[in-house]
Amino acid sequence: MIIKNFDVIIIGGSYAGLSAALSLGRAIRKVLVIDSGKPCNRHTPHSHNFLTQDGKTPAAIAEIGKEQVLQYPTTQFMDAQVTAVKREKAQFLVSTSGHHDLTAKKVLFATGVKDLMPNIESFDDCWGISAIHCPYCHGYEYKGQKTGLLANGDIAFEFSHLLYNWTDQLTIFTNGPSTITAAQADQLALKHIFIVEKKIRKFQHLKGYIQSVSFNDGSTFQLDAIYAKLLFEQHCLIPEHLGCEINEQGYIQIDEFQRTSVPGIYAAGDNTTGMRSVASAVAAGTKAGAFINHDLISGK
Repeated sequence: MIIKNFDVIIIGGSYAGLSAALSLGRAIRKVLVIDSGKPCNRHTPHSHNFLTQDGKTPAAIAEIGKEQVLQYPTTQFMDAQVTAVKREKAQFLVSTSGHHDLTAKKVLFATGVKDLMPNIESFDDCWGISAIHCPYCHGYEYKGQKTGLLANGDIAFEFSHLLYNWTDQLTIFTNGPSTITAAQADQLALKHIFIVEKKIRKFQHLKGYIQSVSFNDGSTFQLDAIYAKLLFEQHCLIPEHLGCEINEQGYIQIDEFQRTSVPGIYAAGDNTTGMRSVASAVAAGTKAGAFINHDLISGK
């Protein structure tokens, strides 16, 4: 049975949220984690670069985390979507899709971000599998293979230098006219990194694993994987509606203690940083849990 009054309600039950719940549960706080079951990496077959869990599926890591968190009697988990959060005097009222009205002294948003897919056929089928965002998470599996980068301008130029560490078979796809400068293009050419400006029509793939790229002019390009620097939006808009400051990059602005600009509201994980990995989210959640407990003790 879900009780209604908590010390902390955590919105988002993936790695940052569960990690914070673990810290708070061990601090003997009454904690509720609310999760809608739609993590951004749910299609990713393997998670890497997280010590002790390297190569496990994201779902398996989250399930272990949830099981360990719920061993603590003061922690609970609810499958639901939060529809509203508002301040009521010295606490927050949290409403859910299941028509629950819950209260908490503190609220942590661990809600992540939503990647905005480009208008290219089958790209979303490959996202998280062979269309990827981070070489530290996925680069080893595609080392030395024919790799693309879907980006343009300075971002493409800088990111390609990083990716070259993993493969010397790298091509930049600008999906239209390049904004990479001539001087930058000359530097890239010295590493045999070339630029393709053709408009992409479709990714040919087998169960999410890219085989080739098809262009609007009918030509194709063999490819094993492609990195993409995608636009994104906050998965949950409630923090902004509460008055939480959003920085120029589109992330929730936090201080060094995971506090947002609204007293009593905290944020951790992908919604606060471009450093998107399971390990980073776990670290941020642990930190958030510790400092939320500190603020509860000190009456902040």
